[in-house]
Amino acid sequence: MSERYQAILLFGAPGAGKGTQGLLLGNVPGFFHMSTGDMFRTLDRHSEIGQVFDSYSSRGELVPDEVTVKMWREYVHAQTILGLYKPHRELLCLDGIPRTIAQTHALKEYIDVCGIIHLVATNPEEMVTRLQKRAIEQKRVDDAKIDVIRNRLEVYERETRPVLDQYDSGLVHEVNAIGTPAEVLGEILRILAPIQATVHTTASST
Repeated sequence: MSERYQAILLFGAPGAGKGTQGLLLGNVPGFFHMSTGDMFRTLDRHSEIGQVFDSYSSRGELVPDEVTVKMWREYVHAQTILGLYKPHRELLCLDGIPRTIAQTHALKEYIDVCGIIHLVATNPEEMVTRLQKRAIEQKRVDDAKIDVIRNRLEVYERETRPVLDQYDSGLVHEVNAIGTPAEVLGEILRILAPIQATVHTTASST
């Protein structure tokens, strides 16, 4: 790669609404939503990499960093080849990566982080309820188990939450995750619109 992707990070605990907000942002001109959850779900479960993924996700644990970053690179490149993601015209909205400090360092070669949306929910039980409801709706039986959900939240606090400290605090914008999708999206766009305008102005002048 000769240049890095201009990226926004969607950050927050499982159940905070990253996926919902990412999908909504992806429908706004100038943004491209890329979810590692979607990436992993496209895996052939009978392939070697698919079995590695299942062995970790079924326990609520993170997939190894090296595997995740390699898959991410290939997936994003494929989106550009297919013309679905246009790096010079769209901000890449990353949902689900980086999840560890090691991933943060590995991705520096590939992305230029322009801003971080930190979806904050002060009530952990609200997250548990959201995750259970989502798992049932999507027929992901393992994900509906309380012990798996609580383990995911613990893994987030232990391994993912510290990722925020790796970035300049000026890049981090906290948004209340509790509200209607439209309310939360409105606050996110209030923050991202000026960033998008600045990035596009800079890109068009180079």
